[in-house]
Amino acid sequence: MKASYRAVQVSAPGVLELVERSVPEPRAGEVLIRVEACGICGADAGAVEGREPGLRLPRVPGHEVVGRIATVGAGTPSFWRAGQRVGVGRLGGHCNECAQCRRGQFHLCRDQPVVGSSQDGGYAEMMLARSTGLVAIPDELDSTEAAPLLCAGLATFNALRKSGGQAGDLVAVQGIGGLGHLAVQYARRMGFRVVAVGRGADIASEVLSLGAHVYIDTRAEDAVARLQEMGGAQVILATITDSAAVSSLMPALAPHGKLIVAGVGQEPIAVSPRLLVSGERTVQGTLTGTPFESEKTLDFSVLADVRPLIETMPLARARAAYERMMSGEARYRMVLTMGRQD
Repeated sequence: MKASYRAVQVSAPGVLELVERSVPEPRAGEVLIRVEACGICGADAGAVEGREPGLRLPRVPGHEVVGRIATVGAGTPSFWRAGQRVGVGRLGGHCNECAQCRRGQFHLCRDQPVVGSSQDGGYAEMMLARSTGLVAIPDELDSTEAAPLLCAGLATFNALRKSGGQAGDLVAVQGIGGLGHLAVQYARRMGFRVVAVGRGADIASEVLSLGAHVYIDTRAEDAVARLQEMGGAQVILATITDSAAVSSLMPALAPHGKLIVAGVGQEPIAVSPRLLVSGERTVQGTLTGTPFESEKTLDFSVLADVRPLIETMPLARARAAYERMMSGEARYRMVLTMGRQD
């Protein structure tokens, strides 16, 4: 093994630089991963732009990581072995000691690293990871395909799976981007009546090809009125960060309908108490999931042929890939690859 590896780190807010680092040794309960692919997520902006409270620089961003175990630290369960292909998502591994872990709510663990924020992530050729955060990657998935499923895929699959919706229910996916284009695919394959809500006629044919039964272009028609004409949505999965737009769609919920918030906006969501009470409607947040739930997401993706639509760039072009993702021009996820073609 080489003594050093390349990484792209945030050296100052807004500054991404390619550096050479010494290869670390995994501590007890950790593994060293040779990264093959790392997806770029909108949540990376918190570290890249220096907006996250308590962020310590330099920091390597990236939390949609797929690679192979290079070295196994002491005390790591025997299930994980050198050469095995694994992934790591946003939540870097539960502690197995806190109150939430004792309840089996591992994704709510209060003592786990946040990959790419409180610990170095996957914009790098090598990465350390807690063994409790590892996800086994199916052979049927390419590393570049699997990477976005560890965050965008998990968040939307888990939200729909836990929504309480039943086959045949009307499910509206608000926002057809990195999360939304996966949510549409999952919802269709789960047997829902899928309505995609987005902006612009240019994506209509593609959204329908992904599995939506109906596409509503908010620039051309009233989404609330259209959904109400269809009987109202049993579930609205909001994948956007525009809190005002999310608030405006709530009247489209059917009685006992549920708004699930997956996109983290900076402004409050306005909720009408009358709307909640009169139809016993609910608003719920969703937080990715556990490594086991990640594996369920990947397995379902293989079974139902769900794949992210991606563009790839080499590690050395991380800045350009990040900017393309944040501009909204990506179709629909950017993935960094670690080959030397750069």
